[in-house]
Amino acid sequence: MAEPKGKRSVKKNKGVAHKPAPVKKVEEAAHKAAHAQTASAPARRTRALLFQVLLVLITVAFAMLTFLVKTMPSLPIDLKITKGIQLINFPLFRELMIAISWPGFGPQSVIITVLIILLIYGFGLHWEAVVALVAAVFSTAVNVLVKDLIQRPRPTAAMVSVLATINSYSFPSGHVMFYVGFFGFVWFLAFSLMKPSFKRGLLLVFFGGFVILIGISRIYVGEHWASDVVGAYLLATLTLVAIIWLYRWGKTRFFVNQPVAAAAA
Repeated sequence: MAEPKGKRSVKKNKGVAHKPAPVKKVEEAAHKAAHAQTASAPARRTRALLFQVLLVLITVAFAMLTFLVKTMPSLPIDLKITKGIQLINFPLFRELMIAISWPGFGPQSVIITVLIILLIYGFGLHWEAVVALVAAVFSTAVNVLVKDLIQRPRPTAAMVSVLATINSYSFPSGHVMFYVGFFGFVWFLAFSLMKPSFKRGLLLVFFGGFVILIGISRIYVGEHWASDVVGAYLLATLTLVAIIWLYRWGKTRFFVNQPVAAAAA
């Protein structure tokens, strides 16, 4: 005796789960968006090659500048740039330049660094806090090492207007290297881990502003030559790349159970 058609169709579809149409549409949209944001393999290889070429160019530029500074401690272009920047007399510009440099001096540099690292750790970003500490120490250590090797004297009050006399070598700028290495890494964390929002944008502008303006600040206050600043930006870029590489290398190896990082991954 044949079964009714209705029963046969029920048995045929038994155990097959069908997703509701709205859920299916959302998933399809998500897959399309992810596919659109993912570059093709050739594009990724091209970007990687360009990035590697850029790193080589930065390394060569720093090496050439270091050789020039070592053989010619006083560059005429440095004096022209400093005098030109120190002619700027916009209202509050001097106070802004002094304020930008202030976090880079001790003991406030240590206090600010510790507070930011503790804040990152408090948000559950344990590996990020560890690498932030590495960024602060590593960028400072590299700067001290290069300064001791080059031993370039700082600008003097007889040549330019000097805000304060500092008893250490000049090339490369320690402020610039610290700001790019530490504040630059914090900027990277905000950019890569936070969703687009007003808070994220504010953090990017804040830390990015420090990184950009610190070079002008160090020249304006007369405590560094322009070549000190340029050399610091070049070397600090290489150290920041190394720090980010370390962060990404350890991201999937250490602190993988931290709640925030697990959610972000």
